[in-house]
Amino acid sequence: MVPFSEEKLAKVQEIIARYPEGKQKSALLPVLHLAQEVHGWLSAETMDYVASLLQLEPIEVYEVATFYSMYNLKPVGKYMFEVCQTGPCMINGSDDIVDYIKQRLGIGVGETTPDGLFTLKTVECLGACGYAPMMQLGKHYKEHLTREKVDQIIEECRKQAGQLN
Repeated sequence: MVPFSEEKLAKVQEIIARYPEGKQKSALLPVLHLAQEVHGWLSAETMDYVASLLQLEPIEVYEVATFYSMYNLKPVGKYMFEVCQTGPCMINGSDDIVDYIKQRLGIGVGETTPDGLFTLKTVECLGACGYAPMMQLGKHYKEHLTREKVDQIIEECRKQAGQLN
């Protein structure tokens, strides 16, 4: 695990300064996001580092990082398909979408393709019930999913990855 750069350490201090003296634990969520942005995922070593920066016990960081689905506790693919699995999405076929993605990519939920391109996760409500079934891909929502839309998304990601190499 590589420590944060001076720029990132300054950002951590800026985040901590948002909260009252002695309440640095309040900075935990945004600092974990920063750590994940830098390292791609949150290893135990990375979480220990965050704990040291915030003067917390490591278990306090582990409790938070393991609770939220937005934190990755193992390496993930370049493109993470986070499919909503709550009521409205399930009623509208999210289970079928998950099964189709598993079949298309040859991975299970929580797994990453051997080429490191795709990871499939199921998550709780993403707050877009009117667009079910849906998933989050990076910062974007992909809504009213069908098998054809999933195929398009996969091909767009593969094409984009090819362009970036």
